[in-house]
Amino acid sequence: MSYETLTLTRSNGVAVLTLNRPTAANTINETLAREFMQAAIECDDAADIRAVVLTGAPPMFCLGGDLKSFGGAGDQLKSKLKEITAYLHAGISRLTRMDAPVIAAVNGVAAGAGFSLAMSTDLAIAAESASFVMAYTNAGLAPDGSSTFFMPRRIGDRRTRELMLTNRMLSSKEALEWGIVNQVVPDAQLHETAMALARRFANGPTRAYGAVKSLLNASFDNGLETQMELEARAIADMSATDDGREGIAAFIAKRKPQFNGR
Repeated sequence: MSYETLTLTRSNGVAVLTLNRPTAANTINETLAREFMQAAIECDDAADIRAVVLTGAPPMFCLGGDLKSFGGAGDQLKSKLKEITAYLHAGISRLTRMDAPVIAAVNGVAAGAGFSLAMSTDLAIAAESASFVMAYTNAGLAPDGSSTFFMPRRIGDRRTRELMLTNRMLSSKEALEWGIVNQVVPDAQLHETAMALARRFANGPTRAYGAVKSLLNASFDNGLETQMELEARAIADMSATDDGREGIAAFIAKRKPQFNGR
C-alpha cells in the first residue's frame, strides 16, 4: 500500500514506519492520522513483520497536531478532532496490541502527540539532539494519543502532571533519567541502533513478546490473583508454540534457539 504522509518499508522481518511531512515538522493532520492507522493495521496483519521502528523524517520526530490545519477548520474543528483522534488512537491500539515489539527512534523534537507516540511504544531510543515537551495546554488543549494512559504507568503520576501542566521541556539526557527513553545515542547512530535492536527482535520469539506486552498492559488494572492467572495461562500457551518448544529444546541441548515467530 502506498502512503502520502508516511512511509512504510519492510525488510527481514523489520518494518520502519516513518512520519513523512518534513516541511510541516511531521505534524499530524487528518491524512496522516488516517494513514498511520492504515499502516499500523498493515503491520499488525503481516505475519512477516516481527518488529517495528517508528521514527520521523528529519529533522523532527513529530511536533504534534497540525495546529495550522486546525485553525482553518473553523466551527468544524471539534468534529474534525474527533475524527483525527479516532484514526490516531486506532493506530496506537493496533501497534500496542500486536505481538511484534515497537521501537521509537526519536530524532529531533517530540512534542504534543509526537511525545504521546513515543510514550506508547514498547522501547524508545533518542538521539542526543532530541527533546520532549507535552505542549498541549500551551495551546489551550488537552492531551491525546494515549499519553494519559501510558505516561503515568511509565514515569509516575507526579512527573506526568508536571509535564502536562507546566509543559516543561526535557532534553534527551533528562528523558533518559526520567525513564521516558531507554537509551540515548549520538544522532548519527540513532537509526542503526534502533535497527539493530529491531533485527534482534525480528529473530526472536514473537508470540512470547506479544504475551509480555499483553501482560504488562493489563497489570495496572488487575489484582494480584487475576494477574497471576493471566501469567499462568500465558506461559502455558507459549509452551505449546513452535518457539516455546524450540526454546526449551535449545536450552537442554545447550545451543542457540532458532525462533520462527510461531
